[in-house]
Amino acid sequence: MQNMSGLHRDPLPEARPLAAPVGFVGLGNIGLPMARALTRAGHALRVHDRDPQRMRAAEDAGMTTAPGGVKDLAGCAVVALAVSDDDATEQVLTGTSGLLAALAPGSLVLLHSTLLPATVHRLGRQGQAHGVELVDAPVSGGAQRALRGELTVMAGGSEAAMTLARPYLEAIATETVHVGPLGAGAVAKLANQLMMFSALAGAYEALDLAKAHGVDTDAVLRAVGSSTGDSWVTREWGFFEEVAAAYERSGVPRHQRSWSKDLWDVVATAREAQLPVPYAALLAQTLAQRIEHRGAEES
Repeated sequence: MQNMSGLHRDPLPEARPLAAPVGFVGLGNIGLPMARALTRAGHALRVHDRDPQRMRAAEDAGMTTAPGGVKDLAGCAVVALAVSDDDATEQVLTGTSGLLAALAPGSLVLLHSTLLPATVHRLGRQGQAHGVELVDAPVSGGAQRALRGELTVMAGGSEAAMTLARPYLEAIATETVHVGPLGAGAVAKLANQLMMFSALAGAYEALDLAKAHGVDTDAVLRAVGSSTGDSWVTREWGFFEEVAAAYERSGVPRHQRSWSKDLWDVVATAREAQLPVPYAALLAQTLAQRIEHRGAEES
């Protein structure tokens, strides 16, 4: 059962497909599986991506594409973005396409990318000027959970916006935590990323230590599975190497990959709050190279 308030778990009404088509921008590693989960839940989708191959994959999955670009999504009451970064998000919403200005007042935009809180706040003000509600709804769980509609969503937005978003969120997530007002979702996602990548860095060093003394990696992972060293990272060992290899195959620039971009976003967000985060700063400079190297070994 989803947790829309972050405080309690009241039963939710059965999810119903939204009346109008849902616009979806960004059909990458997470976006396309999310779009497929929405389609399977009965939502009609109108999708766009700059990559023609991804657009063809969406058509093959029964989605309607928007070959004219994001301007073709102006008639959608709900539009979701799962694009690469802050610049891409702003280009879709406020660039030459100007989707915020094109959407009808009362429309809803969901931001699934991992963004700087300052970007979310800026876009929120611009959306408000056009009568468009925004929810920052970054997701966690990976592509396989996205395909099954079993992601976790960390949502920031008004109660009114969360009510509008509910049918959509029920199709993509088994856990939606409303963490606060607009921008809070972005902060929660960065906190999640820092915890996860900290655990990953520690696991890399721990397994190097074991290997240096002739102890098998799989044996250590089995041992910690029921010990205090257990974590999602150790239970899903190999996840990041697979993602790195997938990014490499699809041509995602290395600076846009989560272990690089998100850690630098953590540092920037902490700096804005005048908060020292020395461990995050160290990880931002060291972890990406380690993951990329391991990904290359596994590919």
